[in-house]
Amino acid sequence: MLEHKTQGAGYRLHDGKMLRRGYSTGTCAAAAAKAAALALLGQAPPEVTVRLPGGGDAEAVLPVAGVELEGDRARAWVIKDAGDDPDVTDGARIEATVRLQPGEIVIRGGRGVGVVTKPGLAVPPGQPAINPGPLQMIRDNLSVVLSSGTGAEVVISVPEGEQLARRTMNPRLGITGGISILGTTGIVEPMSEEAFKQALVPQLEIARAAGQRTLLLTPGRRGVSLAAGFGVPQEAVILISNFVGFMLDECVRCGFRQVVLWGHVGKLAKVAAGSFQTYNRIADGRAEAAAALAAVRGAGADLVRAILDAPTAEAMVGLLQEAGLDVVWRDLALRASSRAEAYSRDELQVGTVLFSYSGEAVGWDEQAASLMREAGWTLKRELTRDSERPGL
Repeated sequence: MLEHKTQGAGYRLHDGKMLRRGYSTGTCAAAAAKAAALALLGQAPPEVTVRLPGGGDAEAVLPVAGVELEGDRARAWVIKDAGDDPDVTDGARIEATVRLQPGEIVIRGGRGVGVVTKPGLAVPPGQPAINPGPLQMIRDNLSVVLSSGTGAEVVISVPEGEQLARRTMNPRLGITGGISILGTTGIVEPMSEEAFKQALVPQLEIARAAGQRTLLLTPGRRGVSLAAGFGVPQEAVILISNFVGFMLDECVRCGFRQVVLWGHVGKLAKVAAGSFQTYNRIADGRAEAAAALAAVRGAGADLVRAILDAPTAEAMVGLLQEAGLDVVWRDLALRASSRAEAYSRDELQVGTVLFSYSGEAVGWDEQAASLMREAGWTLKRELTRDSERPGL
Protein backbone atom coordinates (compact mmCIF):
# COMPACT_ATOMS: atom_id res chain seq x y z
CA MET A 1 0.00 0.00 0.00
CA LEU A 2 1.17 3.53 -0.76
CA GLU A 3 1.97 5.69 2.20
CA HIS A 4 2.07 9.46 2.16
CA LYS A 5 4.42 10.77 4.80
CA THR A 6 2.46 13.95 5.42
CA GLN A 7 -0.07 13.21 8.16
CA GLY A 8 -3.72 13.33 7.03
CA ALA A 9 -2.93 13.54 3.34
CA GLY A 10 -3.87 9.97 2.52
CA TYR A 11 -7.64 10.45 2.36
CA ARG A 12 -10.25 13.00 1.36
CA LEU A 13 -13.93 13.25 2.22
CA HIS A 14 -16.26 12.88 -0.77
CA ASP A 15 -20.05 12.54 -0.50
CA GLY A 16 -19.74 11.48 3.12
CA LYS A 17 -17.10 8.82 2.42
CA MET A 18 -13.40 8.78 3.15
CA LEU A 19 -11.64 8.02 -0.13
CA ARG A 20 -8.00 7.03 -0.43
CA ARG A 21 -5.68 9.27 -2.43
CA GLY A 22 -3.27 7.80 -4.95
CA TYR A 23 -0.17 8.95 -6.82
CA SER A 24 0.19 10.39 -10.30
CA THR A 25 1.98 8.86 -13.27
CA GLY A 26 4.69 11.45 -12.66
CA THR A 27 5.26 10.25 -9.10
CA CYS A 28 5.35 6.63 -10.29
CA ALA A 29 7.86 7.51 -13.03
CA ALA A 30 10.08 9.30 -10.52
CA ALA A 31 9.92 6.31 -8.17
CA ALA A 32 10.78 3.87 -10.97
CA ALA A 33 13.71 6.05 -12.11
CA LYS A 34 15.08 6.31 -8.59
CA ALA A 35 14.76 2.54 -8.07
CA ALA A 36 16.60 1.87 -11.34
CA ALA A 37 19.40 4.26 -10.42
CA LEU A 38 19.76 2.66 -7.00
CA ALA A 39 20.00 -0.75 -8.68
CA LEU A 40 22.92 0.50 -10.77
CA LEU A 41 24.55 1.63 -7.54
CA GLY A 42 24.26 -1.86 -6.07
CA GLN A 43 21.07 -1.46 -4.10
CA ALA A 44 17.75 -3.23 -4.59
CA PRO A 45 15.23 -1.53 -2.29
CA PRO A 46 11.72 -3.02 -2.02
CA GLU A 47 10.40 0.52 -1.84
CA VAL A 48 11.60 4.05 -2.55
CA THR A 49 10.90 7.42 -1.00
CA VAL A 50 9.95 10.09 -3.52
CA ARG A 51 10.08 13.80 -2.87
CA LEU A 52 6.85 15.40 -4.12
CA PRO A 53 6.62 18.74 -5.98
CA GLY A 54 6.00 22.05 -4.28
CA GLY A 55 9.29 22.80 -2.60
CA GLY A 56 8.20 21.49 0.81
CA ASP A 57 9.10 18.32 2.67
CA ALA A 58 6.20 16.19 1.39
CA GLU A 59 7.35 12.68 0.50
CA ALA A 60 5.74 9.42 -0.52
CA VAL A 61 6.83 5.81 -0.15
CA LEU A 62 6.06 3.64 -3.17
CA PRO A 63 6.70 -0.11 -3.49
CA VAL A 64 9.02 -1.24 -6.29
CA ALA A 65 7.32 -3.97 -8.33
CA GLY A 66 10.44 -5.17 -10.10
CA VAL A 67 14.02 -4.42 -11.17
CA GLU A 68 16.13 -5.89 -13.99
CA LEU A 69 19.80 -5.25 -14.78
CA GLU A 70 20.77 -5.23 -18.49
CA GLY A 71 24.48 -4.49 -18.97
CA ASP A 72 25.06 -0.86 -18.10
CA ARG A 73 21.35 -0.21 -17.75
CA ALA A 74 18.74 -0.99 -15.12
CA ARG A 75 15.00 -1.11 -15.61
CA ALA A 76 12.61 -0.73 -12.68
CA TRP A 77 8.86 -0.47 -12.58
CA VAL A 78 6.11 0.65 -10.27
CA ILE A 79 2.43 -0.32 -10.49
CA LYS A 80 0.34 2.81 -10.36
CA ASP A 81 -2.11 3.00 -7.48
CA ALA A 82 -4.66 5.75 -8.11
CA GLY A 83 -6.29 5.22 -4.73
CA ASP A 84 -10.08 5.32 -4.95
CA ASP A 85 -10.09 7.46 -8.09
CA PRO A 86 -11.51 5.80 -11.26
CA ASP A 87 -8.33 6.68 -13.16
CA VAL A 88 -7.80 4.77 -16.43
CA THR A 89 -4.12 4.35 -15.57
CA ASP A 90 -4.81 2.69 -12.22
CA GLY A 91 -2.83 -0.57 -12.16
CA ALA A 92 -0.64 0.44 -15.11
CA ARG A 93 3.03 -0.52 -15.11
CA ILE A 94 5.19 2.62 -15.18
CA GLU A 95 8.78 1.77 -16.14
CA ALA A 96 12.07 3.64 -16.13
CA THR A 97 15.24 2.44 -17.82
CA VAL A 98 18.32 4.27 -16.53
CA ARG A 99 21.91 4.41 -17.78
CA LEU A 100 24.44 6.47 -15.87
CA GLN A 101 26.54 8.97 -17.84
CA PRO A 102 28.63 12.07 -17.15
CA GLY A 103 26.88 15.42 -17.14
CA GLU A 104 23.16 16.00 -17.21
CA ILE A 105 20.06 13.96 -16.54
CA VAL A 106 18.31 13.46 -19.91
CA ILE A 107 14.75 12.14 -19.91
CA ARG A 108 13.09 10.55 -22.94
CA GLY A 109 9.79 8.90 -23.71
CA GLY A 110 9.65 5.20 -24.52
CA ARG A 111 6.92 2.78 -25.56
CA GLY A 112 3.46 3.78 -24.42
CA VAL A 113 4.33 7.39 -23.64
CA GLY A 114 2.56 9.71 -26.05
CA VAL A 115 4.16 12.24 -28.38
CA VAL A 116 2.78 15.78 -28.64
CA THR A 117 1.83 16.75 -32.21
CA LYS A 118 0.04 20.08 -31.75
CA PRO A 119 1.20 23.41 -30.31
CA GLY A 120 -0.51 24.88 -27.28
CA LEU A 121 0.34 22.33 -24.58
CA ALA A 122 2.96 22.57 -21.84
CA VAL A 123 5.20 20.32 -23.97
CA PRO A 124 6.22 21.44 -27.50
CA PRO A 125 5.32 19.37 -30.58
CA GLY A 126 7.60 16.46 -31.29
CA GLN A 127 8.46 15.90 -27.64
CA PRO A 128 7.25 13.07 -25.37
CA ALA A 129 4.17 13.93 -23.33
CA ILE A 130 6.01 14.19 -20.03
CA ASN A 131 4.88 17.42 -18.39
CA PRO A 132 7.36 19.88 -16.85
CA GLY A 133 6.36 18.97 -13.28
CA PRO A 134 7.13 15.26 -13.62
CA LEU A 135 10.32 16.03 -15.55
CA GLN A 136 11.55 18.12 -12.65
CA MET A 137 10.40 15.52 -10.12
CA ILE A 138 12.40 12.80 -11.89
CA ARG A 139 15.51 15.03 -11.96
CA ASP A 140 15.13 16.03 -8.30
CA ASN A 141 14.72 12.47 -7.09
CA LEU A 142 17.64 11.16 -9.13
CA SER A 143 19.89 14.00 -7.98
CA VAL A 144 19.68 12.87 -4.36
CA VAL A 145 21.19 9.45 -5.18
CA LEU A 146 23.72 10.38 -7.90
CA SER A 147 27.13 11.73 -7.02
CA SER A 148 28.22 15.17 -8.16
CA GLY A 149 29.01 15.26 -11.88
CA THR A 150 27.09 12.07 -12.61
CA GLY A 151 24.12 12.31 -14.92
CA ALA A 152 21.81 9.74 -16.44
CA GLU A 153 19.82 8.84 -19.50
CA VAL A 154 16.27 7.97 -18.43
CA VAL A 155 13.63 6.39 -20.65
CA ILE A 156 10.07 6.33 -19.27
CA SER A 157 7.76 3.65 -20.70
CA VAL A 158 4.23 2.40 -20.11
CA PRO A 159 3.73 -0.98 -21.82
CA GLU A 160 -0.08 -0.60 -21.91
CA GLY A 161 0.06 3.11 -22.67
CA GLU A 162 -1.15 3.08 -26.26
CA GLN A 163 -4.28 1.10 -25.37
CA LEU A 164 -4.98 3.16 -22.24
CA ALA A 165 -4.65 6.44 -24.17
CA ARG A 166 -7.74 5.61 -26.21
CA ARG A 167 -9.77 6.12 -23.04
CA THR A 168 -8.27 9.54 -22.29
CA MET A 169 -8.39 13.05 -23.77
CA ASN A 170 -5.04 12.46 -25.51
CA PRO A 171 -6.40 11.70 -29.00
CA ARG A 172 -8.38 14.98 -28.92
CA LEU A 173 -5.32 16.88 -27.72
CA GLY A 174 -3.17 15.56 -30.55
CA ILE A 175 -1.06 13.33 -28.30
CA THR A 176 -0.35 10.12 -30.20
CA GLY A 177 1.02 6.71 -29.28
CA GLY A 178 0.37 6.62 -25.56
CA ILE A 179 -0.53 8.31 -22.30
CA SER A 180 0.84 11.47 -20.73
CA ILE A 181 3.07 11.52 -17.68
CA LEU A 182 1.34 14.06 -15.48
CA GLY A 183 1.18 15.40 -11.96
CA THR A 184 1.26 18.95 -10.62
CA THR A 185 1.24 17.87 -6.98
CA GLY A 186 2.18 14.24 -7.45
CA ILE A 187 -1.07 13.18 -5.77
CA VAL A 188 -4.27 11.88 -7.37
CA GLU A 189 -7.33 13.30 -5.63
CA PRO A 190 -10.09 10.65 -5.73
CA MET A 191 -13.24 11.77 -7.56
CA SER A 192 -11.77 15.23 -7.97
CA GLU A 193 -14.06 17.50 -9.96
CA GLU A 194 -11.35 20.13 -10.04
CA ALA A 195 -8.91 17.72 -11.70
CA PHE A 196 -11.53 16.81 -14.32
CA LYS A 197 -12.19 20.47 -15.09
CA GLN A 198 -8.50 21.27 -15.42
CA ALA A 199 -8.07 18.34 -17.82
CA LEU A 200 -10.49 20.06 -20.20
CA VAL A 201 -8.59 23.36 -20.36
CA PRO A 202 -5.70 22.26 -22.66
CA GLN A 203 -8.21 21.98 -25.51
CA LEU A 204 -8.52 25.77 -25.42
CA GLU A 205 -4.75 26.24 -25.55
CA ILE A 206 -4.56 24.00 -28.63
CA ALA A 207 -7.42 25.87 -30.31
CA ARG A 208 -5.70 29.19 -29.66
CA ALA A 209 -2.36 27.92 -30.98
CA ALA A 210 -4.16 26.63 -34.10
CA GLY A 211 -5.52 30.12 -34.78
CA GLN A 212 -9.17 29.30 -34.11
CA ARG A 213 -11.27 32.36 -33.27
CA THR A 214 -14.69 30.75 -32.86
CA LEU A 215 -15.15 27.70 -30.65
CA LEU A 216 -17.83 25.05 -30.58
CA LEU A 217 -18.49 23.94 -26.98
CA THR A 218 -20.21 20.59 -26.60
CA PRO A 219 -21.07 18.60 -23.45
CA GLY A 220 -20.60 15.13 -24.93
CA ARG A 221 -18.75 13.00 -27.43
CA ARG A 222 -21.86 12.72 -29.59
CA GLY A 223 -21.60 16.46 -30.23
CA VAL A 224 -17.92 16.02 -31.07
CA SER A 225 -18.72 13.39 -33.70
CA LEU A 226 -21.53 15.49 -35.22
CA ALA A 227 -19.34 18.57 -35.61
CA ALA A 228 -17.24 17.19 -38.46
CA GLY A 229 -20.34 16.93 -40.64
CA PHE A 230 -20.86 20.67 -40.30
CA GLY A 231 -17.38 21.63 -41.45
CA VAL A 232 -16.06 22.37 -37.95
CA PRO A 233 -12.30 21.66 -37.63
CA GLN A 234 -11.28 19.34 -34.82
CA GLU A 235 -9.23 22.01 -33.02
CA ALA A 236 -12.33 24.22 -32.69
CA VAL A 237 -14.46 21.52 -31.03
CA ILE A 238 -14.17 21.72 -27.24
CA LEU A 239 -15.54 19.01 -24.99
CA ILE A 240 -16.91 20.67 -21.83
CA SER A 241 -18.78 17.84 -20.05
CA ASN A 242 -21.13 19.33 -17.42
CA PHE A 243 -18.92 22.35 -16.72
CA VAL A 244 -20.57 24.95 -18.94
CA GLY A 245 -19.92 27.94 -16.69
CA PHE A 246 -16.35 26.98 -15.91
CA MET A 247 -15.49 26.55 -19.58
CA LEU A 248 -17.18 29.82 -20.55
CA ASP A 249 -14.95 31.54 -17.98
CA GLU A 250 -11.90 29.74 -19.37
CA CYS A 251 -12.79 30.83 -22.91
CA VAL A 252 -12.74 34.43 -21.74
CA ARG A 253 -9.47 33.92 -19.87
CA CYS A 254 -7.85 32.45 -22.99
CA GLY A 255 -8.93 35.43 -25.09
CA PHE A 256 -11.81 33.91 -27.07
CA ARG A 257 -14.83 36.07 -27.82
CA GLN A 258 -17.11 33.88 -29.96
CA VAL A 259 -18.55 30.49 -29.00
CA VAL A 260 -21.34 28.21 -30.12
CA LEU A 261 -23.03 25.95 -27.56
CA TRP A 262 -23.70 22.67 -29.35
CA GLY A 263 -25.48 19.67 -27.89
CA HIS A 264 -28.58 17.71 -27.06
CA VAL A 265 -31.73 19.66 -26.22
CA GLY A 266 -31.92 18.01 -22.80
CA LYS A 267 -28.50 19.23 -21.75
CA LEU A 268 -28.59 22.76 -23.15
CA ALA A 269 -32.18 23.36 -22.02
CA LYS A 270 -30.66 23.49 -18.55
CA VAL A 271 -28.50 26.42 -19.64
CA ALA A 272 -31.63 28.16 -20.92
CA ALA A 273 -33.04 27.65 -17.42
CA GLY A 274 -29.97 29.33 -15.93
CA SER A 275 -27.92 26.30 -14.86
CA PHE A 276 -24.22 26.27 -15.72
CA GLN A 277 -23.28 22.97 -14.07
CA THR A 278 -25.53 20.49 -15.83
CA TYR A 279 -24.94 17.24 -13.91
CA ASN A 280 -28.39 15.73 -13.43
CA ARG A 281 -28.13 15.58 -9.62
CA ILE A 282 -27.28 19.28 -9.48
CA ALA A 283 -29.48 20.95 -12.09
CA ASP A 284 -32.53 20.41 -14.24
CA GLY A 285 -35.33 22.77 -15.27
CA ARG A 286 -35.49 21.36 -18.81
CA ALA A 287 -39.24 20.73 -18.80
CA GLU A 288 -40.02 24.01 -17.07
CA ALA A 289 -38.06 26.02 -19.64
CA ALA A 290 -39.61 24.23 -22.62
CA ALA A 291 -43.13 24.39 -21.17
CA ALA A 292 -42.91 28.11 -20.45
CA LEU A 293 -41.64 28.91 -23.94
CA ALA A 294 -44.34 26.71 -25.47
CA ALA A 295 -46.99 28.58 -23.47
CA VAL A 296 -45.73 31.90 -24.81
CA ARG A 297 -46.07 30.43 -28.31
CA GLY A 298 -49.72 29.66 -27.63
CA ALA A 299 -49.61 26.07 -26.35
CA GLY A 300 -52.69 25.08 -24.41
CA ALA A 301 -52.78 23.79 -20.87
CA ASP A 302 -52.87 20.15 -21.97
CA LEU A 303 -49.69 20.48 -24.03
CA VAL A 304 -47.94 22.44 -21.30
CA ARG A 305 -48.88 19.74 -18.80
CA ALA A 306 -47.70 17.00 -21.18
CA ILE A 307 -44.32 18.73 -21.57
CA LEU A 308 -43.96 19.03 -17.80
CA ASP A 309 -44.81 15.35 -17.42
CA ALA A 310 -42.56 14.17 -20.28
CA PRO A 311 -39.99 11.63 -19.02
CA THR A 312 -37.24 12.85 -21.36
CA ALA A 313 -36.31 15.84 -23.47
CA GLU A 314 -36.63 13.59 -26.51
CA ALA A 315 -40.30 13.10 -25.63
CA MET A 316 -40.68 16.89 -25.51
CA VAL A 317 -39.27 17.09 -29.04
CA GLY A 318 -42.01 14.72 -30.22
CA LEU A 319 -44.77 16.61 -28.42
CA LEU A 320 -43.77 19.96 -29.88
CA GLN A 321 -43.36 18.49 -33.34
CA GLU A 322 -46.87 17.03 -33.23
CA ALA A 323 -48.23 20.42 -32.13
CA GLY A 324 -46.41 22.28 -34.91
CA LEU A 325 -44.36 24.21 -32.37
CA ASP A 326 -40.81 23.26 -33.36
CA VAL A 327 -40.02 26.97 -33.16
CA VAL A 328 -39.90 26.59 -29.37
CA TRP A 329 -36.45 25.06 -29.77
CA ARG A 330 -35.27 28.17 -31.58
CA ASP A 331 -36.61 30.21 -28.67
CA LEU A 332 -34.87 27.94 -26.19
CA ALA A 333 -31.58 28.18 -28.11
CA LEU A 334 -31.85 31.98 -28.06
CA ARG A 335 -32.51 31.94 -24.34
CA ALA A 336 -29.53 29.65 -23.69
CA SER A 337 -27.31 32.03 -25.68
CA SER A 338 -28.63 35.05 -23.80
CA ARG A 339 -28.04 33.36 -20.44
CA ALA A 340 -24.52 32.35 -21.42
CA GLU A 341 -23.66 35.87 -22.60
CA ALA A 342 -24.91 37.30 -19.31
CA TYR A 343 -22.89 34.68 -17.41
CA SER A 344 -19.75 35.82 -19.25
CA ARG A 345 -20.60 39.45 -18.39
CA ASP A 346 -20.99 40.06 -22.12
CA GLU A 347 -17.37 39.13 -22.79
CA LEU A 348 -18.58 36.45 -25.22
CA GLN A 349 -20.84 36.34 -28.25
CA VAL A 350 -22.78 33.11 -27.89
CA GLY A 351 -24.96 31.12 -30.27
CA THR A 352 -26.67 27.81 -29.53
CA VAL A 353 -27.53 24.76 -31.66
CA LEU A 354 -29.76 22.01 -30.26
CA PHE A 355 -29.84 18.39 -31.42
CA SER A 356 -32.11 15.40 -30.95
CA TYR A 357 -30.66 11.97 -30.17
CA SER A 358 -30.90 11.11 -33.87
CA GLY A 359 -28.37 13.85 -34.64
CA GLU A 360 -30.89 16.22 -36.25
CA ALA A 361 -30.44 19.91 -35.52
CA VAL A 362 -33.89 20.81 -34.15
CA GLY A 363 -33.28 24.45 -33.26
CA TRP A 364 -30.74 27.24 -33.24
CA ASP A 365 -30.66 31.00 -32.95
CA GLU A 366 -29.58 33.52 -35.56
CA GLN A 367 -26.34 34.26 -33.76
CA ALA A 368 -25.31 30.61 -34.00
CA ALA A 369 -25.97 30.66 -37.74
CA SER A 370 -24.05 33.92 -38.12
CA LEU A 371 -21.05 32.75 -36.10
CA MET A 372 -20.91 29.49 -38.01
CA ARG A 373 -21.10 31.25 -41.39
CA GLU A 374 -18.34 33.67 -40.42
CA ALA A 375 -16.16 30.75 -39.33
CA GLY A 376 -16.76 28.94 -42.61
CA TRP A 377 -18.95 26.27 -41.04
CA THR A 378 -22.44 25.34 -42.25
CA LEU A 379 -25.90 24.55 -40.95
CA LYS A 380 -27.65 22.01 -43.13
CA ARG A 381 -31.09 23.62 -43.21
CA GLU A 382 -32.87 26.71 -41.97
CA LEU A 383 -35.09 26.42 -38.94
CA THR A 384 -38.72 27.27 -39.64
CA ARG A 385 -39.41 30.62 -38.00
CA ASP A 386 -42.65 32.00 -36.70
CA SER A 387 -42.78 35.38 -38.43
CA GLU A 388 -45.45 36.77 -36.12
CA ARG A 389 -43.60 36.37 -32.82
CA PRO A 390 -39.97 37.17 -32.10
CA GLY A 391 -37.84 34.70 -30.22
CA LEU A 392 -37.50 35.21 -26.48
